[in-house]
Amino acid sequence: MKTRIAIALIAVALLVACKKNPAEAPKPAGTLTPAGTAAGHAPAAVKPVPAILPDVIARVNGKAIDRGEFERAVKSLEAQAGGPVPPDRRDAIYRQLVDQLVALRLLSQESVAKKVAVPDAEIDGRVAQVKGQFPNEQAFTAALAERQMTPDKLKAEIRQQMQAMKLVDSEIGPTVTVTDADVSGFYTKNPDKFQEPEAAHTAHILIRTPENADEAAKKKARAEAQTVLAQLKKGGDFAALAKQHSQDSGSAVNGGDLGFVPRGQTVPVFEQAAFALKAGQLSGVVESPFGFHIIKMIAHRDARTVPLQEVKPQIEQFIKQQKTQEKTAAYVEKLKAKAKVEILM
Repeated sequence: MKTRIAIALIAVALLVACKKNPAEAPKPAGTLTPAGTAAGHAPAAVKPVPAILPDVIARVNGKAIDRGEFERAVKSLEAQAGGPVPPDRRDAIYRQLVDQLVALRLLSQESVAKKVAVPDAEIDGRVAQVKGQFPNEQAFTAALAERQMTPDKLKAEIRQQMQAMKLVDSEIGPTVTVTDADVSGFYTKNPDKFQEPEAAHTAHILIRTPENADEAAKKKARAEAQTVLAQLKKGGDFAALAKQHSQDSGSAVNGGDLGFVPRGQTVPVFEQAAFALKAGQLSGVVESPFGFHIIKMIAHRDARTVPLQEVKPQIEQFIKQQKTQEKTAAYVEKLKAKAKVEILM
């Protein structure tokens, strides 16, 4: 079975959790997922993975992939998925992950053989990006320790990953082309992927109330919202007042702008109030489980099929990723055929 390669950093999961806004917009229609990145069905028969993993998971041309590297890759996968590996999928997912690590090692080794260089400045830049996701040095160090990593190990694994990606860019990238026929063919064959429901482009100002707030707390929050609404009715700038008063941190920085929100994506009371407005109109103070909102309708959009020209760049990128993955998988199989690969679990 050919190895599927996700061209991504798989050894380090350094993700920043984001709280959902009360009226968070979903991904737009036409958002595509490359083949091989979504969880598929487990193969009919998969060799069981032992409960206790060996110290060395595999060797590629004599170079070990140790348990620590494998466990970090598992943590990365779980962080991306937002939860632990399901017990009934453990064998299949772990086997796929071993395949990915073997492929990564083969690509890295081939990049060295072909003298594909990764300047230290690029490695340092990537390390700096990773560190920048943490509030301070102490938090970064703690995250490394939790993953049984050291700064040197992190740098070495990032180097290996960047070597592999540069090899793919140089060997595979120039061979991948996407034609207008590819794009139009995909668009025609997948009409369901380009349907958008009715949506409203709204902004809001939220004065939050605590969960299980008493009447006194609700009265205070409502009064604050009414004060802001009065300022708006006198000509106050919505975006400026949202930045000043809104307690929805995700949208306040953008002047309360929530973007286009399809029907069914927000709490019913918010949706009912929003979709009742015309462009440019303000709602009154609207109470929801999150608190008290003032909603502004910016634009309304009927349900539609997204035009080809609007999603053409996304389709091109999707097809390019698919073709790159397919050609990379074939390239890895050629490397594997002339390599010594030992799977030790």
